[in-house]
Amino acid sequence: MLRFIVLFGFAYFFMKLHATGDISKYINMKYAYLSFSMIFAMGFLCLYQLVKWVRAGNEAHDHQHGAHHGHSHETDENTWYKKMFTYGMILIPVVTGIFLPVATLNSTVVKAKGFHFSMIDNDKDQYANHQILRPNSSLYYDKDQYTEMESSDLKKYSKLQSIVLDDDHYFHGLETIYNYPGNFIGKKVAIKGFVYRTDDIKANQLFVLRFGIIHCIADAGVYGMLVDFPDNMANVKENTWIEVEGKLDTTYYTPFKENIPYLKVTSYHKSSEPKDPYVYRQYN
Repeated sequence: MLRFIVLFGFAYFFMKLHATGDISKYINMKYAYLSFSMIFAMGFLCLYQLVKWVRAGNEAHDHQHGAHHGHSHETDENTWYKKMFTYGMILIPVVTGIFLPVATLNSTVVKAKGFHFSMIDNDKDQYANHQILRPNSSLYYDKDQYTEMESSDLKKYSKLQSIVLDDDHYFHGLETIYNYPGNFIGKKVAIKGFVYRTDDIKANQLFVLRFGIIHCIADAGVYGMLVDFPDNMANVKENTWIEVEGKLDTTYYTPFKENIPYLKVTSYHKSSEPKDPYVYRQYN
């Protein structure tokens, strides 16, 4: 019966995520079909366990008298305790997932973990997940594949006089700009995201960021740009969503120990948080 409850709980949890759209806060929607198929797999196993439990109950009734001879009650109690502990641990993510609200990553997470360029990080583990400002998808391709993709993206975005970093172009466009900032100096760029402020930037500067998912929430990073406004932005609260448009330039940013692209803003306005605040890696 416990197996039935666990399987039913997981099936309902996956169904709830897809019905509400919250599944997008956990995985790249490119892989949504995998989690959707789990609903049917869990449902089938759930029915199988239910039938098995009913049959076992009938068999136990037929052998009721023999079951009371020659076995240890101490062993039964020990087995019961272990089962409750094991299934209790398994049910924790199901219960919390169903009854607790889904939290959206924002600047609070950035402030707690910080962000940096992975290339200057002391951690050399290529499989480690970092909060980074710059998209770096080279870890997910072999060298030749990445070089080909990089060349294709550079050709694509270099032709544009105005680059809009919307949901479909956020990863590819931003990564291309960071890889080849000199090719885009003076070009118009538009970006939308939430506000994040560090102690080492000027009063008229902010970071405009969005959390991005490459495969799943485990590899989520924070991506965006330093933005230079014509006005003092000290009164703008963190997590405020804004849309900015400006001309691209580069500046030396001391914490990163290198030149980074930034926007010299020509226009901006506050915006509402999008229904899906995350961006996802698009695959060609």
